[in-house]
Amino acid sequence: MARPPIRPQVWTPPPRSGRARAWRKHRSLPPLDLVPLSGLGPEDVVVDALGRILCGVADGRVLRLSADGREAITLADIAPGRPAGLEALPDGRVLVCDARRGRLLRVDPDKGSAETLADRQGGEPLRLVSNVVAATDGTIYFTESSRRFGIDDWRADILEHSGTGRLLRVGPEGGEPEVLLDGLQFANGLAFGPDESYLAIAETGDYRVTRYRLTGEQAGEYEPFVDLPGFPDNLGAGTHGLLWIAMVAPRDPLLDALHRVHPAARQLVWRIPDAIMPGPKATVWVIAVDTAGRVVHDLQGPSAAFRAVTGVAEHGGRLYLGSLSEPSVASFDLAAVRL
Repeated sequence: MARPPIRPQVWTPPPRSGRARAWRKHRSLPPLDLVPLSGLGPEDVVVDALGRILCGVADGRVLRLSADGREAITLADIAPGRPAGLEALPDGRVLVCDARRGRLLRVDPDKGSAETLADRQGGEPLRLVSNVVAATDGTIYFTESSRRFGIDDWRADILEHSGTGRLLRVGPEGGEPEVLLDGLQFANGLAFGPDESYLAIAETGDYRVTRYRLTGEQAGEYEPFVDLPGFPDNLGAGTHGLLWIAMVAPRDPLLDALHRVHPAARQLVWRIPDAIMPGPKATVWVIAVDTAGRVVHDLQGPSAAFRAVTGVAEHGGRLYLGSLSEPSVASFDLAAVRL
């Protein structure tokens, strides 16, 4: 299938930090425990109130694993859709972002069914629906990474840098979503700050997390929260107000250079076949920041059996990791982290 054309925008990336240049020297990640799956690519990973692990795999299934990982059941199958971001609801149902068909779904595990809460905005179909969270009052917030490209062409959005990502809001029973923020650079992971006073939004294409205020005099305003030395993906709220950030890969100097030059250079790169297209550096990487955006943990290391972290969830003293490319969920004991 022919690739969609791109219309690259010239952009000057922020300076690369020392951490970004020296990523290969950082080796602080504790040993990983792997839970094999019957499918590939648990892009997001969340833990429900009973300690069970939820994830979605590339063939369309939404899975629930027992706390020890020994038992797995299929909650629903949304094929030909592709589950991405997930949110466990208090009543046992699960919100699911269908990144391939552009839908926000709610799965009922008792029925094995999925109902559509949103699939259009302003009369146009949604495109790459990415991540979702639900407030205590039932309000649902979700991201659309790109209005131009689907999940199979996500690299096109990063290369183009046209900023068509959005933050949207919908009521508990769905309907027409309200656009809260537009112009985001590949809007991705979402997580609430303490007391649901703000939303943290990963902008993968801008190497940063943005903060959108939900309460107080600044409600509706937004600002950069933390600049990062790599590509952030999904986010997870941790204990003591921490925000965990799944880092897919470090920044690529070649990509940074391409963004600064004539758009024709990126159009040429986009024509390179997948087999030889440059890919992200292989690493396992998560960062945690406090409510002021200060880095508290920066955990990275090599792993022959797991890489490209796209999902992160803290529960019961462990950190669980998802990946768009791996056939397993990884985890490690937070007590092993050197403070």
